Amino acid sequence: MTAALREAYIAGTGMYVPDKVLTNADLERMVDTSDEWITTRTGIKKRHIAENGTGTSDLALEAAKDAMAMAGVTAADLDLIITATFTPDSPCPSAACLLQEKLGAKNAASFDLNAACTGFIYGLMTARQFIVSGMYDTVLVLGVDKLSSITNWRDRNTCVLFGDGAGAAIVTSRKQGLRLRAGYLGADGSMATLLHMPGGGSVIPPTHESIDQDLHYIAMNGRKVFKAAVLSMEKAVDKLLEQEGVDKHEIRWLIPHQANLRIIKVLGDYLDVPMERVHVSVQDYGNTSAATTAIGLHLVNASGEFEPGDKIVVVAFGGGFTWGACLIEC
Repeated sequence: MTAALREAYIAGTGMYVPDKVLTNADLERMVDTSDEWITTRTGIKKRHIAENGTGTSDLALEAAKDAMAMAGVTAADLDLIITATFTPDSPCPSAACLLQEKLGAKNAASFDLNAACTGFIYGLMTARQFIVSGMYDTVLVLGVDKLSSITNWRDRNTCVLFGDGAGAAIVTSRKQGLRLRAGYLGADGSMATLLHMPGGGSVIPPTHESIDQDLHYIAMNGRKVFKAAVLSMEKAVDKLLEQEGVDKHEIRWLIPHQANLRIIKVLGDYLDVPMERVHVSVQDYGNTSAATTAIGLHLVNASGEFEPGDKIVVVAFGGGFTWGACLIEC
């Protein structure tokens, strides 16, 4: 007889953003832009920026402690740490290993996962597989990026978008918290150069020339990325709902990637979810990449607004291109 597969639950969530705030008014003094221009096109009013010398693992540490406290677990309980990021402290070792040391989680296997802004959803689905298979019982998943470290503060088209932050979730086999029911993941590498950081890897390692050419900063074709983001996130949710036999009108909460308010509104309209049930925090944090959906999930979870029976869809799109959605039940 085949043993029944286990289910996975999100027992706790957490978040952290640095204290330093960079407002649109601050950016007006740095580049040729305005609060009106930024707000109209993105919905962003401010973002949080980490101090020099702060690592991605430092941001992750605070969010992890927050999630662990909610879940009632200790560092010794952790079997695995998955850190979704594309801005690790260094190429090697992983941010997850550095976090493991800072937490004192000596029993936890640890690795980083890079799916850009979709990273937290990829991380949740990876954690779910470890739980369902029975390999592990308690997994810490982080969505964290320090985008200020790879932002060209002279480029007005990109520097207005990004902030630093971390979100975390404890995924467990215990029936506690939110049920992590299912997910759908996708990718298309043919559009990789529309949103990427050209330098810093094996093809263009750091040199004086590559640095002078600004190849170690995020580069983006905003118009094409906007269209791809909308279509990919719509597809991800459609595939997920079809897979699970759920009608879009059963969605009680939509927690989308916080890249642009216009994208969020288009997605909410497409799914016919009223805006009061669509999480929006882009105005306060900007685009924090893998952290946006993790922070959004925590903000609604910690507010106590989830009710028994709620179906929650978390969806994101990121460089790669990657996209994904997951279905969570309260």
